[in-house]
Amino acid sequence: MILGSTMSEKIFSNSNELSSGLIIFPLIVHCLDLTVSCIGATFVSTKKGLPSDGQYGELEDPLFIMKKGYYVSFILGSIGIFGITYYFLNFDANRKTWLYFAGCGMIGLMDSFLFVIITQIYTDYMYPYVKGISASSQTGHATNIIAGLAVGLESTFLPTILISISLISTYSLGHKSLIVPNDPHLSGLYGTAVGTMGMFVSGVFILAMSGFGPIADNAGGIIEMSLHDAAVRQITDRLDAVGNVTKANTKGYSVGSAALACFLLFSAYMDEIMLLKRKDKLEFKIIDIANPEIYISGIIGSSVVFLFSSMALNAVGIAAQSVIKEVKTQISKDENILTGKSKPNYKQCVSIVTKAGLQEMIKPGLLSVLSPIVIGITFRIYGSYVGNNMLGAQAVGSFLMFATSTGILMALFFNNAGGAWDNAKKFIEAGNYGGKGSETHKAAVTGDTVGDPCKDTAGPSIHILIKLVSTISLVFAPLFISFK
Repeated sequence: MILGSTMSEKIFSNSNELSSGLIIFPLIVHCLDLTVSCIGATFVSTKKGLPSDGQYGELEDPLFIMKKGYYVSFILGSIGIFGITYYFLNFDANRKTWLYFAGCGMIGLMDSFLFVIITQIYTDYMYPYVKGISASSQTGHATNIIAGLAVGLESTFLPTILISISLISTYSLGHKSLIVPNDPHLSGLYGTAVGTMGMFVSGVFILAMSGFGPIADNAGGIIEMSLHDAAVRQITDRLDAVGNVTKANTKGYSVGSAALACFLLFSAYMDEIMLLKRKDKLEFKIIDIANPEIYISGIIGSSVVFLFSSMALNAVGIAAQSVIKEVKTQISKDENILTGKSKPNYKQCVSIVTKAGLQEMIKPGLLSVLSPIVIGITFRIYGSYVGNNMLGAQAVGSFLMFATSTGILMALFFNNAGGAWDNAKKFIEAGNYGGKGSETHKAAVTGDTVGDPCKDTAGPSIHILIKLVSTISLVFAPLFISFK
């Protein structure tokens, strides 16, 4: 919307006409998202009733059922993109402008679609990668971890290529639109923004699929605690496995949108520095990482992502240890808890987890907010001694580039490795490689225990980290430059 406002002023600066279409376009996209996702949801339906013999029969594939609704949302969204770009981004000066931006929106929509497919390949136990982790569990805990790490690392490549192609394509189409003839770079940025909005055309449906994950997981827990038939648990296990895939879909989708958004925020940071130094007629368009101070700042940016991940994982470990100690204490005081004659004190465990969830996130939160500020001010002071009053701003720019690149890869790794580990365990529990209770299953449980904090804590937090450091850098940009 800010880009649209700036472009509107430049396009119509010599006339009384003002285009609100550039500004309200993202709001219309969200309205389209709500509409097509709700329509798509109506196509999600299962077979009614049970077979007459009282058995549960052959299970339907829940993911296929949900994807039917997603395909409907995708098709309707594709039509909607062309409609709203024609209506809101069609100008008398250039009648082809809307086509370029419709192409940008379609690239973003295809981005989200392909993220769903790629994530499913790496995290669904219907595909070879998760089956490979399950097979490796036959030889022990260590080989399970090794296989899971390998899958997680490999899963970062295709999404990175997809993000790269999408970023170049949307920027190039926006650049060619020449919606701002004297500023093609601004046109390119708006094309990237439209591509980012294109990813959100089916966002509501993808978020609904993500919400399905924890619901199915908790339903399985209720079934197990209420001692229902094994056949019922088989159904909820399959639903839980699909939920792991849909949760991974959303996390990959979030990382992809964050990657495009951070490019825009980085460009906005560069423009903000030029605006602050407009009296010096400075063009701040290049950050030279051959400069040792700039290179060092970038390396620190990458290390911040690793440090943040360490803090997030350690927070889970500390909370888990506290809960385990509490459980052992309660059982030692009352052995009837194990037989079901006595009820444990659930509230105490919930209290421990809640407090840890808040307290242990203070350090990662402060790291996210303070790291770009400290880097900028430190190198600004150093720059004043070496005669470079722009060193602080350049250092923060390098910090953002490296932190964003590293964060995207790290988040993809955590999300997909965690989902793959979890579903490898589900595949074994379905009766493969010895089934539940076997030595293979015990190894898979270890992998799932490692994977849970990766996919549920560290991974989802990193895309917030990379957005936050970009926003903080933009807000505090005046602190990073010397006005002497």
